Amino acid sequence: MAPERRIALVSVVAAVVLIGVKLGAGLASGSLGLVSEAAHSGTDLAAALLTFFALGVAVRPADRGHPYGHAKAQHLAALGEAAVLVVVSIVIAIVAVRRLTGGEHEVDAAWWTFAVLALVIGIDASRAVVLRRAAQRYASPALRASALHFASDLGGSLAVLAGLLAVRAGEPAGDAAAALLVAGLVLVAAGRLIRQNVDVLMDRSPAPEEEAVRRAIEGLEPPVELRRLRLRHAAGHHFADVVIAVPPLAAVGQGHAAADAVEAAVEAALPGTDVVVHVEPAPARAALVERAHAAALRVPGVREIHNVGVLQAGDRTEVSLHLKLPGTLPLAEAHEIASDVEAAIRAEVRGVDAVHTHLEPLGGETEAAPLAAPDGEAVVRIVRELTGAPPRELTLYRTESGLVVFLTLALAAERTLAEAHRLASEVEAAVHEAEPGVADVIVHTEP
Repeated sequence: MAPERRIALVSVVAAVVLIGVKLGAGLASGSLGLVSEAAHSGTDLAAALLTFFALGVAVRPADRGHPYGHAKAQHLAALGEAAVLVVVSIVIAIVAVRRLTGGEHEVDAAWWTFAVLALVIGIDASRAVVLRRAAQRYASPALRASALHFASDLGGSLAVLAGLLAVRAGEPAGDAAAALLVAGLVLVAAGRLIRQNVDVLMDRSPAPEEEAVRRAIEGLEPPVELRRLRLRHAAGHHFADVVIAVPPLAAVGQGHAAADAVEAAVEAALPGTDVVVHVEPAPARAALVERAHAAALRVPGVREIHNVGVLQAGDRTEVSLHLKLPGTLPLAEAHEIASDVEAAIRAEVRGVDAVHTHLEPLGGETEAAPLAAPDGEAVVRIVRELTGAPPRELTLYRTESGLVVFLTLALAAERTLAEAHRLASEVEAAVHEAEPGVADVIVHTEP
């Protein structure tokens, strides 16, 4: 038999002895305090039995249906104990209040009742000490719960002793008052048990332990990027789920070494923790720039973006960019668009902590008007001479800077892109040479 179960079995025997002694003395003397303490010890018996059987389940190894083991059985047992404690304490409180408000009740505070209490106090104290030490040694919440029960029993027994002393001194209400105090002690203990074990069963992350693990990982050299940390515990055993990022070009061996370093750091912070480390590639700079650029362009009102940069400052990733908007736009409206761009990048690009935007007026905006009677004969002649056919489309605009020409060349489908680009460049150069007043020529080629 495992040491934990052997200790729990001794507690079962101790609880049976206490129930018999307290109940017999309480019925013989008429003391509600002793009867309430017998009921309290009855909860200890239930707690000890639950602990005994729960430990038998908890020590089973992990299996296919329970890959994390069976440790939470102890916490379920502790919740059952707490429920029994609540019910018994309420019953005790009701009876005690009735005695306090319904008149005197005869209690025989004979010498042997004090002898019984001395025996009970000795057993409670010894079991509380033994169980507390065992709970610390084996990190068992079920044993810790049993230790708490015997400790509360000890407090209750002392309260009953005080009540019987008051009865012996001529104050008959002292016994009922002691019983009411025992009920309060039980309720406090039950509330503490419920809170602690519900936190475990709901996988509430233990904040101090999580902070210790986070500091250990963030203090590694060389540093790793901690993307996610999830921590839970059951029956004194911790489980950690860690996601880290390494450079995208890192070798498999480097990623494995980083995972080993994280496992060692977690073990140093919380010994005995079951650690699972998942390694992901950190976003490459070029990919991050591309995603930030795309996210910004999707914001309504954005016209042009350039100089997108990424700055890595420790564990923070910051993006900067130049944002061009119409120069006639009010500053308030321009700032609102910039704020939308910053929010879009932070929301759509994972790993970005801050975005900085530089606002510039959009350049190259000039008033233009199509020529009422465009004189493009020279352009048509040049295109015909170089390609053998007139342009498929030709549009001329008169601007403050000069004439702007848009033309489309129809070329054979079998021509290569390089040939098409060379021919478009020749047409552009010829138009500039023939017409000095032309500010710009934009040539589009298509089959």
